[in-house]
Amino acid sequence: MNEQKYLPDSNRVGLLTSTVLLAFAIARIIQAPEFNLEVQLPGFLLTLPLNISTAMSLLTAGLAASGMDWLLRGHPSLQGRNTFQWWILPTLTTFVISVSLTVLPNGTAWWVGFAITGTFLFFVFLAEYIVVDPDAPFYSTSMAGLTAISYTLFFILAVALRYSDARLFLIVPGLFIAAAFASLRIMHLRLSGRWEFAWALGIAFVCVQIASGLHYWPISPIQFGLMLVGPLYALTSLAINLSEDIPVRRAALEPAVITALCWGMAVFIR
Repeated sequence: MNEQKYLPDSNRVGLLTSTVLLAFAIARIIQAPEFNLEVQLPGFLLTLPLNISTAMSLLTAGLAASGMDWLLRGHPSLQGRNTFQWWILPTLTTFVISVSLTVLPNGTAWWVGFAITGTFLFFVFLAEYIVVDPDAPFYSTSMAGLTAISYTLFFILAVALRYSDARLFLIVPGLFIAAAFASLRIMHLRLSGRWEFAWALGIAFVCVQIASGLHYWPISPIQFGLMLVGPLYALTSLAINLSEDIPVRRAALEPAVITALCWGMAVFIR
């Protein structure tokens, strides 16, 4: 019974997960015409493709945020606090999954992705609920899981955008938002509730600069993802280490090793 208070109501978390999954399924079933929003800029015509998938990606992200707030209202340790910090990862997770499901072909691959999506979402909602209370029995495990999920989501989004052959002006804002949210949430978890907005924006800026250069390289989606998640991990880890007053050489050692490992893997993986 003592552990039960640290876990969400099973009916609520089940309803929230199934509702988001239903939105994904509806977006796949409904066929609607696609149109382009054209904006004439000086010397440049900006064309934004708009369709039902784009709209549903934004709507399901909003649904996850509001659903997470609703889920947290039953937490006995919330004590009237603002719930914004626990929206970040569920919102990012839903958006990334929505984009990834869009590029998957119909058939077995899509249904496998859909099933994995449900499991992924459930554990994100569960882990975010648990980390509300630092005294929860599974707090450390949940924090480690959310950290790993944040990096995984960024990697999945980078691979999906590369696979879809999206234009650079669509890739850059998507990766910027994902990198900023992922690094911000990780640093907030690791630094005992401190908000490092400047670091998050700086990390996101560096990541999209690297992505802009890699966009024109003849590399596979997996290589593209690896060469971006390495710097994201490295810079986020460096920011955490420096914030904890670790000497610069020691603070930079692990980030450098991880970046070298990711880029080395990208050389051999096609």
